Amino acid sequence: MHLKKLNLVHFKNHREADLTLSKRVNCFTGDNGAGKTNILDAIYYLAFTKSYFNPIDSQNIAHEEGFFVIEGSFELKGKKHNIYCGMKRGDKKVFKRNKKKYDKFSDHIGLLPLVFVSPADEELIYGGSEIRRKFLDGVISQFNKSYLEHLIQYQKALLQRNKLLKTFAENRHFDQDALEVWDMQLVQHGTPVHEARKSFTGDFIHVFQKYYELLGSDREKAQVTYKSKLNDNTFQDLLDAAQNDDARKLYTTVGIHKDDLSFTLNGYSLKKTGSQGQKKSFLTALKLAQFEFIKNKKDTSPILLLDDIFDKLDKTRVKALMKIVSKEDFGQVFVTDTSALRVIEMFDNFETEIRLFDVTPDEILLTR
Repeated sequence: MHLKKLNLVHFKNHREADLTLSKRVNCFTGDNGAGKTNILDAIYYLAFTKSYFNPIDSQNIAHEEGFFVIEGSFELKGKKHNIYCGMKRGDKKVFKRNKKKYDKFSDHIGLLPLVFVSPADEELIYGGSEIRRKFLDGVISQFNKSYLEHLIQYQKALLQRNKLLKTFAENRHFDQDALEVWDMQLVQHGTPVHEARKSFTGDFIHVFQKYYELLGSDREKAQVTYKSKLNDNTFQDLLDAAQNDDARKLYTTVGIHKDDLSFTLNGYSLKKTGSQGQKKSFLTALKLAQFEFIKNKKDTSPILLLDDIFDKLDKTRVKALMKIVSKEDFGQVFVTDTSALRVIEMFDNFETEIRLFDVTPDEILLTR
């Protein structure tokens, strides 16, 4: 799969852009603040119907403009997919494939597999558990359609159950039968989500460890562990045991919305004991493993977005990464950096097609 053309109108700081892209490596270079990352975010939008960085669509419209448009022409397994995303201020976002409007954005997820490696990924280590669950959900949803549907229905049931618990407190009346209705919904949709997460992490860890050794060191034991109370108990038993606690706290205290991932090196917390180099290698290995896992599941190479990667890894790790992504079977790659010379030097060591763009706030110029 690859993106052939990308068109932007009033998207963030890009007033207008019309790009014809290489099916292998596309590099966007320029000063900080020029809008290099925004180009990658536009590509992410076309795959996931939303921004990687800002969930509020209206805030992605260029200042003093009334709308934004992102259009991309993709080729996937011999078929063309023209994707349109547009929004006017005060209106709902419109998302189309081959001129047909989506009724549910979730129907689009998984069609165009994509992996984004960004400095913002540090939140996977330093942020709360919801960030790591989002990573899990983002990977699994790209190849498991029923997972995404169960997840959406679970979130709806969770919202209603929490509202009901607050109503009980306000009315000073507890209704067991009413609560059980939503308990059944949580169990029905939460159990398959848990099973999918458990199965995924069991398979994923081996792929991840391979990439960590390529980027970091084979002397270090890098581990990703799925933490969930459902690993040792049925969901219904957990809900029954937590009922009094839920009634007191006015929210649902157990379930898949409390799951987490544990990151360790040699048995110790990555967050607390890992060096900066180890953390960067760990995060990059996570994303490369995500790439390979999705590729095998979808039988096509995802698009890989590498944002500001040269400034985040040392030369040894960058060379190892470039060697990996320059292989022909790795598919289409997008890279941003402040130095065109550095990009050229890194990729000139490998026989791969490169298209180089110079990015300024006013225009994006093809320079190679």
